[in-house]
Amino acid sequence: MRYTLLVLLLSGPIFAQKNITSASDATAPLHALQPDYPTPYGAPAVADIQKTLDRVFTYLEAATPNRFVDKSSGAEVKTYNANAIFSKGDFRPISYEWGVTYSGMLALSQVTGDEKYKNYVFNRLNLINSAVPEAIKIPTAQSHVLKGLVHPRALDDIGAMGMAVVKAKNAGFTTDMSYITKRASDFILKEEHRLPDRTLVRIRPLHHTMWLDDVYMAIPALLQLGEYEEAVFQFTAYQKRMFNPNLNIYMHGYLVDATEHPEFHWGRANGWALLTNCELLEYLPANHPARPAILAQLKNHLKGLMALQDGTGFWHQLVDKNDSYLETSCTAIYTYVMAKGINKGWLDQKIYGPAAILGWNAVNTKVNEKGQVEGTCVGTGLAWDPAFYYHRPISPFAAHGYGPVLLAGAAMMDLLKHNNYQINDSAVHLK
Repeated sequence: MRYTLLVLLLSGPIFAQKNITSASDATAPLHALQPDYPTPYGAPAVADIQKTLDRVFTYLEAATPNRFVDKSSGAEVKTYNANAIFSKGDFRPISYEWGVTYSGMLALSQVTGDEKYKNYVFNRLNLINSAVPEAIKIPTAQSHVLKGLVHPRALDDIGAMGMAVVKAKNAGFTTDMSYITKRASDFILKEEHRLPDRTLVRIRPLHHTMWLDDVYMAIPALLQLGEYEEAVFQFTAYQKRMFNPNLNIYMHGYLVDATEHPEFHWGRANGWALLTNCELLEYLPANHPARPAILAQLKNHLKGLMALQDGTGFWHQLVDKNDSYLETSCTAIYTYVMAKGINKGWLDQKIYGPAAILGWNAVNTKVNEKGQVEGTCVGTGLAWDPAFYYHRPISPFAAHGYGPVLLAGAAMMDLLKHNNYQINDSAVHLK
């Protein structure tokens, strides 16, 4: 008996159905009675989304470093050097996760018209740029906090940051950060490891390992740099090897030199692929011949993911494993792409709108009163065993959750401003 209870507790949330005994079919329309939803149901008010996002903004404004200090004395550093570190904060403003956060802030500024969001981006980029001239003088063998940005060794170091710099420039940022954009271009196009057919690949944890994450670490930057053909090639190369057309979801890792390919369908990696697909549709030229295939792939991927959305509105850490935990960052990314696709006219609001609304309602429950995003899986390598994914920790200090939540909230505000919804037979419908 105790063993059975333990299994039930470990297998995930269990929801009892509401048992109506106070009314009968003769006295009330039972089909219209309100269910006990575990997540708030129905479209939220735009003003309520704004309140949530402003909590996140207020937290990030305080929790993101805004100056350099000496790592020994803590005194502010005016001229960057190897002993300089960012001032105390919860996050690093030069990570790929923060490239996503900058993108989210810029999107939010565009939707709301409030410049505080883009000023957040401009201020942090100005801080980083102020240190670049001295950082590039430091010998490459010496460690310092900007080393990965000025001397990248992985796509994680430079791709999303390069993307964010160009997006900021397009939003009115006037500081010259051409060193960073040139560094991003050179690393992605000339320095990162590749297969003989030029597909980007890593040499860790094993030789010639493809990480699904890398579509996002490279392709959005390529798009912002105008490298459209390379962007399409890389996306197609990853799709060909890593997308399961029977399940319509991606595997996380692919070992090129292996003959068998175990599939672990990690939620956030599927998010990076979906987000990249969205970026391709947004930034490829309107007449690019690859657009129809890329749109078809977006819909195929969403078909697989929508079939796996949990009744809470979340998606699981392993999206096809209902006994893995419900995870925030992937839920936010999927929500964003559905809402963005509706806003751009790529997706039918009647089909995708209800799932997006439910996804946002789920994400919203994970933004605490401090503005922290809870329930986000921490940074993750890849593996070929399930235990690795099932037991990754979650943390409100996992930087991966913040950009997706900002993006999702901005897109949902835009969606609800321009689309009408109704409750029909207790269900959400968009007209």
